[in-house]
Amino acid sequence: MSEPTLIGSVQRALRLLEAVAASADPVAAKSLARMTGLALPTTYHLLRTLVFEGYLRKLADGYVVGPAAMVPSTPALQSLLPRIRPVLKSLRDEVGGATYLSVYSEGEIRLLDIADGPNVPCVDLWVGVHDSGHATAFGKCILAGLSAADRADYISRHQLHDLTPNTITDRRVLERQLDGQAAIWSDAEEYLLGTACLAAPIRVGEHVGAVAVSLPARRPPVNGHSAALQRAARRLGWAMAGPLISI
Repeated sequence: MSEPTLIGSVQRALRLLEAVAASADPVAAKSLARMTGLALPTTYHLLRTLVFEGYLRKLADGYVVGPAAMVPSTPALQSLLPRIRPVLKSLRDEVGGATYLSVYSEGEIRLLDIADGPNVPCVDLWVGVHDSGHATAFGKCILAGLSAADRADYISRHQLHDLTPNTITDRRVLERQLDGQAAIWSDAEEYLLGTACLAAPIRVGEHVGAVAVSLPARRPPVNGHSAALQRAARRLGWAMAGPLISI
C-alpha cells in the first residue's frame, strides 16, 4: 500500500496551531519556532497565514487561538455561515465592536461564529465558552431562555469560576438574575476586566441562541446599541431557522 501524499506546509502550520492551543498564555514567534523546530522565517510566514485566515490572533505579547479554530465544523454549520456572517459583520460595523453568535446545543453553550477586525478585536477567550456561561452576556442570555429544568441541569454541571472580581459565583444570585425578563443582557467586566458585553436573545422554534457585542468597559453601550442588537437577533433567527436544527 502506497504512502499518502502529505503537504509539508500544512503539517508545519498545524504544529504551530497545536503549540499555541496548548499554551495558557500568548506565545511569541521565536518561542514557537523553538517549540516546533521550524526556521524563524518559515514560522513568521505560516503565522501570518494563520492570522489572516482567522485560526490565530496576534496580540502584543504573542499569538493566541483565533475564532476560526474555535468554531465547530459540520455540514449544517458550513451551509449556515454564509448566511450569518454578513449579519455579524454588519452589526460589528454599526456598533464598533466584535460580534459573536452562540447557541445552546446538547446541554452546552456553543460559539458558532465571531466577526472582528484589526480595530475591533474579539475578546481573548482565555476561559472556554463551556465553562463561562455565568460570566458572559451571551451565556446569561441563553441560560435565561432555557426551561427551568435545562437551566438547573446546566448550572449543576458547571462550576461558577471566579474570573474577575465582578463575576457572579453564587448559584442563588445567578439564578435570581436569570429569572429576570430582559431584552438585552450584559456583563460588566465579569469575564474580562476592561471589557463589557451586551447580548440579545435568539429563539428559533425550541432552540435558544444569542448575538453579542464586546466593547471597552469605558464606553456605556446599553441604550445606544440595544436596537441594533435586536435587529441583528431577528435577522439571525430568520437565517438560522432551517440549518440550526442539524447543528
